[in-house]
Amino acid sequence: MKSFVAILALVAVAAADVSHLARVNSGADQDAQILRQEADVAPESYNYAYETSNGIAAQEAGQLKNAGQENEAISVQGSNSFTAPDGQQFSLQYVADENGYQPQGAHLPTPPAPQPIPDYILRSLEYIAAHPQPEQPRRF
Repeated sequence: MKSFVAILALVAVAAADVSHLARVNSGADQDAQILRQEADVAPESYNYAYETSNGIAAQEAGQLKNAGQENEAISVQGSNSFTAPDGQQFSLQYVADENGYQPQGAHLPTPPAPQPIPDYILRSLEYIAAHPQPEQPRRF
């Protein structure tokens, strides 16, 4: 009985239609060729660049800062670009270092402009600054 169930399971797997799991690409993406590819890796730095026939391009360079110290980190600069299926071109430039990942691109959302502080908050802050809380005696 166990072998019958195992054989039945194998037949079900073999007969399953998994074509929906395969990525359906346009011909340009599926047949893309690498036009340019460069890479240079050293002990304390690296850089790479590539470009494909379907318009994808990327480059990045990184360098080790403060080698051998407690605050050792990699500082990275790079960019990439591609064309969306609707024909829109996307480009992204970035820096990643001790200040975090900092991307820049026209398609990225931007934060809203800072709002002015309401008058009642400013008055409250002025009152607090002019009337500090008296120091409380410490109880042990």
